[in-house]
Amino acid sequence: MDDVFIPICASSDLAEGGKGIRFPLTAGGEDGTGFVVRYDNAVYAYLNRCAHVPIELDWNEGEFFESSGLYLMCSTHGAIYTPENGRCAGGPCRGGRLRPITVFEKDGQIFWRPDDYIKPARA
Repeated sequence: MDDVFIPICASSDLAEGGKGIRFPLTAGGEDGTGFVVRYDNAVYAYLNRCAHVPIELDWNEGEFFESSGLYLMCSTHGAIYTPENGRCAGGPCRGGRLRPITVFEKDGQIFWRPDDYIKPARA
């Protein structure tokens, strides 16, 4: 899987601290979603699964940032995470972190790379 890069969206689709883009994947053999956000002029992607309870974070599709735009927040229990590394910054996720997904920008597009746990969505 080292040379597999899967397109997510156009770079222009992500605004700084704005809505994220969800994308389908398979995590540990189960269907799920990942998401990508832009923060501090960089893109970050994570498995859309809270470290506290394994549920999706966004309360409306693509709404991952809390009101200040500084943290990613789980809509169910209020766990907050730092966008640049996915570490728990407060709430019930104490000591946890989001599962990162390798992501990069090239030629106006954002791509993700599968790994041993996170793979392309099953057809």
